[in-house]
Parts: sequence; structure tokens; C-alpha cells
Amino acid sequence: MYAIICDGGRQFKVQEGQLLDIDYRETAETGDKVEFDRVLAIGGDAGLKLGQPTLSGAKVSASVIGLEQGEKIYIQKFRRRKNYEVRTGHRQKYTRIKIESIQG
Repeated sequence: MYAIICDGGRQFKVQEGQLLDIDYRETAETGDKVEFDRVLAIGGDAGLKLGQPTLSGAKVSASVIGLEQGEKIYIQKFRRRKNYEVRTGHRQKYTRIKIESIQG
């Protein structure tokens, strides 16, 4: 069984037991429960149920595993013939969750 959920303006296809990195949440701590009620579709052996735009009464439950950081992204700026070069980096923070159950 799988579900398509919407979180942070993006859509994710999730299954039970799957690990997923979502946008960083300051209030989430290890072991907390997270519920996603914006379920767009649920599929499985019985077929596919589509929402218009979401399925009412459907939800996906997950638990927070911890904080993760993405790969370092380098930003380089320069202006030719002006002796100007700047190189900075950024690592995005993510909250890692584990999908526990899909109800719908």
C-alpha cells in the first residue's frame, strides 16, 4: 500500500516503513509523532483512490527519527575584470521521519 502526500508544497510517494526527509521543523524532537492529513491518493491491492484534491478521512502517521543535513552546496559569485570573487556554502536542514501507518 502506498500514499501520495503533500507537505511543504511538494508531493511525496510514501510506503509503510519508508524513511523520508521533509522540511526542517524546529518543534519536532526524536520520537514525536507527525500526521499528514493532506493525502492526495492511496493505492494498493484494492485499486487507486484519488482525492479532489484531498481524500477526506485519510491520514499518514509517522515518527521523527532525527535531524539531518543535506550535502553542501557552493555558491560562487564573480564579476569579470573587477577583481571580485565570493564563494560561500550552505547545508540545508531536514527532519528525517519514518512512515508508520497509512489509513484511508
